[in-house]
Amino acid sequence: MKAAVQYEVGKPLVVDEVQLEDPQDDEIKVKIVACGVCHSDLTFMKGDMPAPMPIVMGHEGAGIVEKVGPRVTRVKPGDHVLMMVSYACGKCALCAQGKPTQCVENLPVMMMACLPETYGATRLRKDGKPINHVFGLAAMAEYAVVKERSVVKVREDAPLDKICIMGCGVTTGMGAAMNTTGIRPGESIVIYGSGGVGLSAIMGAKLAGAGKIIAVSRSDRKLAVAKELGADFVVKSGVEDPVAKVKELTGGGADYAVEAVGKADVMMQAFGSIRNGGRLVIAGMAPLVEMLTIAPFEFLLGKCIIGTVQGDIIHSVDVPRFVDMYMQGKIPLDKMISHTFKLAQVNEAYTALDKSEAVKTVVKIA
Repeated sequence: MKAAVQYEVGKPLVVDEVQLEDPQDDEIKVKIVACGVCHSDLTFMKGDMPAPMPIVMGHEGAGIVEKVGPRVTRVKPGDHVLMMVSYACGKCALCAQGKPTQCVENLPVMMMACLPETYGATRLRKDGKPINHVFGLAAMAEYAVVKERSVVKVREDAPLDKICIMGCGVTTGMGAAMNTTGIRPGESIVIYGSGGVGLSAIMGAKLAGAGKIIAVSRSDRKLAVAKELGADFVVKSGVEDPVAKVKELTGGGADYAVEAVGKADVMMQAFGSIRNGGRLVIAGMAPLVEMLTIAPFEFLLGKCIIGTVQGDIIHSVDVPRFVDMYMQGKIPLDKMISHTFKLAQVNEAYTALDKSEAVKTVVKIA
């Protein structure tokens, strides 16, 4: 089968012929129909976050179950599924507390790029040598073998080449705005970044009944989409001072901010945009070496910074609901997807993302 493999950090992906083993205990084989292109992959591709090489990229995968291994009970061949960037073992204390996106398996899977619960194990091979799975998924390929708990079954009439982006970006952004902030109707929120996560945070804030939704971005094109998706005000960073503008629009600072860029300097701007007692949610993946510098006095003013993993969603509950809402026209994903590519064009897809030439990109595989 063909897969998008990165053999060296900083080098282009190679659409290569690789071997895929059959699924083992608690694993399934999925025929990939489409995969969203997410900025988190770029952090590994550029070396901003460490990942073992070689590795198959792609974690916003959507497809159809083709084969199941022993002990699989949740899905069967023919089911349509979305892959989730965060894994939930269902056994640890955090899973038991209803916080599956914070599962203790998440960090090892991300850093080791292997299948969950079997550290170091992969099902991909090239000339007998193992190839790693980004986020334990490796979805930028014709097929993938993943853990059963890495997928959510969805309705079969939903277009997989649209809803695939719910595997990471959409759920992260919507969940960050609706769940992690704790926003209440009428409260104000500013969202830094208008890529897949930021635009989804705008949709989530609108659904939650936010009073003022402010979008900050450097891209005129993305700010236009932000307005279309529900932003009440847009601020072009680099032309206007976003912190000063947000304070002007809100009368002193927003109740909440979501940072969806993944840069420390943007996180500082977002922190400066919230009022005393406000909350900043970090949703962007920054390079591992970047650090924040904050005056501790700010926390005596009641300000709060909190991180989020995939928007603190409950995969099996929230994702089918979001798919239903998309089918009802309440989550207009189609307005976010500006470009589609084929697997052979995967490097063009990531370049368009990296250069902000695309709003949200999908690679159609089948």
